[in-house]
Amino acid sequence: MKKLISVLLVAAMLICGMSVLASCTQKGGVKVVNIPLSVEEYAFAVAKEDTTLLAKVNEYLAKIKGDGTFDAICDRYFGEGTPVKFDAATQADASKDQLVVATSTGFAPFEMVDENGKFYGIDLEIAKGLAEYLGKELVILDMQFASVVTSVQTGTADIGMAGLTITPARQEMVTFSDSYYNASQVLIVNETDTTFDACKTADDVVAILDKMTKDTKIGCQTGTTGETYIVGDLDNPDGYGFKGLPVTKMGYDYAALAVTAMRNGEINFVILDNAPAEAIAKSINK
Repeated sequence: MKKLISVLLVAAMLICGMSVLASCTQKGGVKVVNIPLSVEEYAFAVAKEDTTLLAKVNEYLAKIKGDGTFDAICDRYFGEGTPVKFDAATQADASKDQLVVATSTGFAPFEMVDENGKFYGIDLEIAKGLAEYLGKELVILDMQFASVVTSVQTGTADIGMAGLTITPARQEMVTFSDSYYNASQVLIVNETDTTFDACKTADDVVAILDKMTKDTKIGCQTGTTGETYIVGDLDNPDGYGFKGLPVTKMGYDYAALAVTAMRNGEINFVILDNAPAEAIAKSINK
């Protein structure tokens, strides 16, 4: 198991003496406010100069979308299918023909690792298939999300596959593949919280958020769109145009840690991508 995963587990144990999604001082379940606050596209990051790999990635994406493979992978995480877990090398070796993938596990259902060090998730199943398609050995470098794009830009990894949203700032650093998934930012709250129960639209949710103060703490995964949504980026001409929220942002290395903090009463709400939000809620509420 990767060192960072051990760090994640240790951090979770320090928080509540058990795993990230287990109970300790945590009370009850959670619920997702299924009203999109923003919409963005996921894609894979490739070094700007690596036009050959970019072409092959787009070729492979077109193939698996056309032959039903992509739908089958998604069904294993959103439907009734069973995720495929697999082993992969975790260190690059320049003497071998490898596809080195930068990712950040703990972002269900896109990239995960179990207690035995086996990888799984939508992105990582695609990574496995892509490596086989290219005839290369798969290497997975697990790191904090904020380092994924930089690792591709600097040549530490060949490709970034980590639920990456296409943004102008990231496009300055890397080239993105064709989009393969549309995501949205949503709120996840404790199941007993009724703050947003009457909301029907994003405007309804935003009207409530705009009335909050610095006393309200909203968590997010550091380096993600959720963080940008909270802090705002109106001063960035290449940004999303988020005005930001009048709250206190609390950043965490992993989405599950933010939800754990909320369940422990340390923060009020969490903003994250819809698919991870649904996956975390399902895990907690089962």
